[in-house]
Amino acid sequence: MNPYRTRPNLIPWPPLLLVGLSLAAIGLNLVTPLQVDFPGARTLGGALIGGALGIDLWAMKTLHEAHTTILPNRGSSHLVTHGPFGFSRNPIYVANMVLMIGIGLLSLNAWFLPLALVNGILTYMLAIRREENHLHAKFGYQFETYCRKVRRFI
Repeated sequence: MNPYRTRPNLIPWPPLLLVGLSLAAIGLNLVTPLQVDFPGARTLGGALIGGALGIDLWAMKTLHEAHTTILPNRGSSHLVTHGPFGFSRNPIYVANMVLMIGIGLLSLNAWFLPLALVNGILTYMLAIRREENHLHAKFGYQFETYCRKVRRFI
């Protein structure tokens, strides 16, 4: 039996990475301050945070309405291909990266910027690949068709 059939992961990596890397950015800035310094950084940061939270809430609402899990370590009961999932197969993870960039700009802490990229890479390695294996094992051709129509990120 395919181990990905029932659940993609044992550990909910994406929220742990978001929190852990955000704390790392704060810690690094305390030890070695690295400032964002351009006019409008805080305004842009606030707008990015608002957009990221909007995408997160839209995606969570879409998953809830489809009666499937929001938790990244639980098995999906339905393949969701509409709402924000019609634009990106991983809108919550894209929003997490944008959220980190927004927090970095709003707080003028430049450490958030490279760590947002690290978040994306680690999320891909630890969660997305396993989630895609889970969805392929569970939904087969339907998931393959979805992958051909919608990009992984944006």
